[in-house]
Amino acid sequence: MPYYTLGYPDPQASLEVITAIAAAGADLIELGVPFSDPLADGPTIQGSTQTALDQGMSVKRCMEMTSALRQRGVDQALILMGYTNPVLAFGVQRYVEEARRCGADGLIIPDLPPEEAQALETACRENELALIYLLSPSSPPERIRLVAGRSSGFLYLVSHNGVTGAQRELSAALPAFVQRVKAAANGLPVAVGFGISTPEQAAQVGDLVDGVIVGSALIDVVRRAADPVQAAGDFVAALRAAL
Repeated sequence: MPYYTLGYPDPQASLEVITAIAAAGADLIELGVPFSDPLADGPTIQGSTQTALDQGMSVKRCMEMTSALRQRGVDQALILMGYTNPVLAFGVQRYVEEARRCGADGLIIPDLPPEEAQALETACRENELALIYLLSPSSPPERIRLVAGRSSGFLYLVSHNGVTGAQRELSAALPAFVQRVKAAANGLPVAVGFGISTPEQAAQVGDLVDGVIVGSALIDVVRRAADPVQAAGDFVAALRAAL
C-alpha cells in the first residue's frame, strides 16, 4: 500500500506517479490530502505536502484528482489520508459524501481519536467508506481493543513511536506488537507503516502482517529521480516482487 501526496511535485505529475504505481502492483493506494500541520508525518512527507499546498492543492482539488484517477482506470482501493482540520472546515458529511462520489474507498485521519469520531463514523457507515484508525507500540491492551472494535477496512499499525520517515532498521519489538494486535483484531486485516523503506524491509514486515505501507521512501525516490514516474513505478514493482 504505497502512500503518495496528491499534488506533489505538482498536480499533473502526481496523477502520473499514482497511475504508474497502480500499474506497478499496488493493492491499495493511500492518497495524501495536504495539510499545513501534518503532525504524524516526518520531514519528507511534510516537505511534499507543503510543496503541494504551494501548488494550490485543497480538499476540493484532492477530490477532483481522486475522480481523475478513476477516470484513468485506476481500480485499486483508494484511501484518503488527511487531518481533522480540513475535514471539519470542508464539513464532515460533505467530505465523506464527496469522497465516496469521487471514488474513494476509505479514510485515514491520524489525529482523530475514536472518542471524537462519532459523526465521521456515522457518515462513513452511511456512505460505505472504511474508517481506519492507527495503533502504536505504546497502545495498551484496552486501547487496542477499542480501536479494533471501531475500525473498518483494516488496522493501521505504526511500526515505531514517532513520525513517518524511512528507517535503517525495523523495531525488534514489532513482531510482539503485531501479535498483540492480531489477538484483538476481530478478523480485521493488519497493515504496518512508518519507517519501511526497502524491498527487504517490506518482505520482513510482509511475513508478519496482511499489508505493508510505504510512504516517505517513495516520496524520496520521486524527489531524487530524473524521471519520477518511471522511478516510482520501478520502486513499487521492487516492493511488490519482494512481497
